[in-house]
Amino acid sequence: MAAESSMSSRSKSSSHGVLLLCSHGERLVLRTSGTKENYRHRFWGCVYYGVHEGCNFFRWAESETELGNPKIARKKKKLASLKSRTKAAEWKLMVVALLGFVGWAGFLFLLLHNFSMSRPKCVIPLNMV
Repeated sequence: MAAESSMSSRSKSSSHGVLLLCSHGERLVLRTSGTKENYRHRFWGCVYYGVHEGCNFFRWAESETELGNPKIARKKKKLASLKSRTKAAEWKLMVVALLGFVGWAGFLFLLLHNFSMSRPKCVIPLNMV
């Protein structure tokens, strides 16, 4: 049953054009880790990986591609740099938005305060009543 259900999730298992097979002779499945230490890292595993008494073949997918193609490693570094620059820009934008909001709130406060001070007050002397 495990072999049937994982057939749809199989990816082409190749390491630089060579077909990878586990000890069962099965093609490998590209999986994504869900552990805290390696969250979202991709790895190659047997169809029976993690199944009771199954095959425990395991190989990281990222390390293969980075070793084989330095362009991928450069692109990953550039992506990490762009992500950090984007986070910094988002933080600056939030600060500017907050300062703008505080500025407008102060402006409205002063405007309303001025309006209330300039209105003629109706004063009725108490001794005339």
